[in-house]
Amino acid sequence: MTTTATKTDSDTPPKWDLADLFKGLDDPEIDKALSSGNGDSASFQKEFAGKLVSLSGAAFGAAIARYEDILEGAFKVMSYAQLLHAADTANQEIAQFHQSCQERVNGITGTLLFFTLELNRIEDDVLNEQLKDPALARYRPWIDAERQARPYQLSDDIEQMLHDKSVTGHAAWTRMFDETMSELRFPFDGKSLPVGDILNHMTSADAAVRERAGRGVAEGLTSRIRLFSLVTNTIAKDKEIEDTKRNFPRPMSARNIANQVEDDVVDGLSTAVTSNYGRLSHRYYALKARWFSVDQLNWWDRNAPFPKTPERTYSWDQARETVLSAYDGFAPEMAKTAEQFFDDRWIDASPRAGKNSGAFAHPVVPSAHPYVLMNFYGKPRDVMTLAHELGHGVHQVLAGPQGTLLSNTPLTLAETASVFGEMLTFRAILNAEQDPAKRRVLLAGKVEDMLNTVVRQIAFHQFETRVHDQRRVSELTATQIGDIWIETQSESLGPAIKFDDDYRSLWSYIPHFVHSPFYVYAYAFGDCLVNALYGLYQDGHPKFQEKYFEMLAAGGTMRHCELLAPFGLDASDPAFWNRGLDVISGFIDDLEADLPA
Repeated sequence: MTTTATKTDSDTPPKWDLADLFKGLDDPEIDKALSSGNGDSASFQKEFAGKLVSLSGAAFGAAIARYEDILEGAFKVMSYAQLLHAADTANQEIAQFHQSCQERVNGITGTLLFFTLELNRIEDDVLNEQLKDPALARYRPWIDAERQARPYQLSDDIEQMLHDKSVTGHAAWTRMFDETMSELRFPFDGKSLPVGDILNHMTSADAAVRERAGRGVAEGLTSRIRLFSLVTNTIAKDKEIEDTKRNFPRPMSARNIANQVEDDVVDGLSTAVTSNYGRLSHRYYALKARWFSVDQLNWWDRNAPFPKTPERTYSWDQARETVLSAYDGFAPEMAKTAEQFFDDRWIDASPRAGKNSGAFAHPVVPSAHPYVLMNFYGKPRDVMTLAHELGHGVHQVLAGPQGTLLSNTPLTLAETASVFGEMLTFRAILNAEQDPAKRRVLLAGKVEDMLNTVVRQIAFHQFETRVHDQRRVSELTATQIGDIWIETQSESLGPAIKFDDDYRSLWSYIPHFVHSPFYVYAYAFGDCLVNALYGLYQDGHPKFQEKYFEMLAAGGTMRHCELLAPFGLDASDPAFWNRGLDVISGFIDDLEADLPA
C-alpha cells in the first residue's frame, strides 16, 4: 500500500538533464547541426526536385531515408530549444535562442517543402508501381498520411510562402501568449503568484482559500483580456484564411486530417458526450453539491476536495513508487521503461516561476529519448498527471524504432497510453485502500478527472468551434468570447454549478486554444477508448498485454481502425463511445448508492 506524507517531509521534485541533447545554449554542436541541415537540405533539393516521379521504388525509398535523416537533425535542435523554453519561458536569452532555432529550422524545412508537394502530385498508378519496391513500401503509412492532404494542397509558391511566414504568424502569436502568461502574476493574500501556483490553491480544502484563488485568477486574466482576445481573434482569422484557400470544409477538418481521423468520427464522439451531459456531469455535480450541503457549487468549488476529509499528499518518492508499482502490476517491461525517466532525469517536475504551468511528454527524436514536464505539488491529481505523462513517455520510447517519420502516433491514439497509465495507477491505489471513506474520496476524484478529460474537453471543443465559426463572420469582442464560454460551460457542467462574471475570463489561460486549435477532443477520444480497452483487460481478453504493446510500438504505421481491430473495437461505431461513457456513469452510480442524499 502506498504511504502518505505531508509536503514538508517529501523530497524535492527533480529538474531534467538535457545534456543528452546538447550541453547548453553555446554548445557548438547546435550550430553544426543546423549548418549541416541547411547544406544537406539544399543538396537534397538540387538532387531530387522535379525528379520524384521518375525515380525507381528503391531510389525513392533511399531519398525518403535521407529526407528523414535531415529532419531528425533539425528536430533534435528544435526539441532542445522547446524544452529549454518550456522550463523557463521568462528567460529572454532562452526565448531569443528558441526563436533563432525556430527560424533556422523553418529555413531547413522550407527547403525540403518541395518533397511532399511533389510527392502529392504523383499519379496513383505511378506511385503504386513505385511502392512495389520494399524500400519505398516501408514508408507507405507516411506516404498515405501525406497524400490525405492532396485535395487541399495549393501551388508550390503559395505553400512556400505559408511555410516561411509561419514564424511571424501563428508561431509569433503563440510566443506572445506564452511570454505574457509566464510574466503574468495573480493577486493572492497580499502576494503575486504565477499561474500554476494560484491554480493549485483552487483545489484547497479551505473554501475561503478556493474563492480567493478563483477571484485572483479572474483578476489577473481580466487585466490582459484584451490581449488574449486579440491573440484568439488573430489565430482564428489566420486559420480561416488558410482553411478557405485550401477548401477545408470546417475549421476542425485540417486537424482531423493530421490526426488521421474522419470528421464524422469526431462528430460522433462530440454528439455522444453532449447527449450524455445529463447523466454524467450534471448528475455528478448535483451529487457533489449535496455533499457540500448547498443547492449550487460556486465555480471555484468545482474541483474542491471531498468535504470533511483530510487532504492526502504524496512525496515525490511516493508518487514514483505508486506509478511504477501500478505499471509493474500490468507488465514489468512497462515499469522498467518508465523507470528510466526517473533514473536518467528525463523528468522536470519542480514548480517554479516562469515554468510552463501545464504538463507534457515531448518525444524529441528517436535517436534520443522523450522528456516529461509537469509541476508536482504532492496532490493526488499530481500523481495522476505523472502516470499520464509517463504513459506518453513509454509510448514514445516503444514507437521510437519506427523512425522520425513513422513513430509519430496520430493524436487520436496519442492519449491512449497516457490515460491507460492513469487508469492502472488509479485502480492500484483504489484496490490498496481498505478504508470505505477514503475509497469514496478516491472514486469521486477519479470521476472528476474523467469528467475533466471527457466532458470538459468536449465542452472546450464546442467553445472552439463556436468561436472559430463566429470569427468567420466578424471579429469577436472579449464580451462575446466570454458569452460563448459561459454558454458552453453551463451546458456541460449543468445547473449545479453557479457562474458569475469573474468566470467569463477563464477561457483565456488554456494554452491548447492558442498552441493547437482543435486538439482538445483527443483527450475525450483517449479516455473513452481506454475505458473500453480497460474493460477488455479486466475481462481477461486473450493476449491483451501483447496486443497492447504491439499497438503502442506501431506508432504512426497504422490508423485507429487498424490498431483497434485486434481488440474487436471500432471507433466509427456510435456504440463504441457509449461503452466508454458507461464506465463514468457506473462510477457515479456507485457514489450515489454509497452516499444517498
